[in-house]
Amino acid sequence: MKNLTPELKEEIRELVFEFFSEECEVELDELSDETTILNDLDGDSLLFVELVELMKKKYDLNIQLQTIGKYLLKNPAETIAQVVETSYLIYQHENEIVNL
Repeated sequence: MKNLTPELKEEIRELVFEFFSEECEVELDELSDETTILNDLDGDSLLFVELVELMKKKYDLNIQLQTIGKYLLKNPAETIAQVVETSYLIYQHENEIVNL
């Protein structure tokens, strides 16, 4: 399991917020933890796939999209806060996230 420092948590959080701001063409200050991906941003599950691909490259993560899909079936990430929390788990556990 990778160590998730407070600085890294903040970096991942900023990455998630900036990603949704850019992809959904919404000002950063209009986003909050309670913002829902589907209803508020008219987003879809492909956005999460793109975010994971970005994280895989940035942090050299070893995780398969099928693994994330299995995890999200049991633990949906509907708000930005939930996406941030899931992103922390992806960073820490990579493919082992499915066993949580």
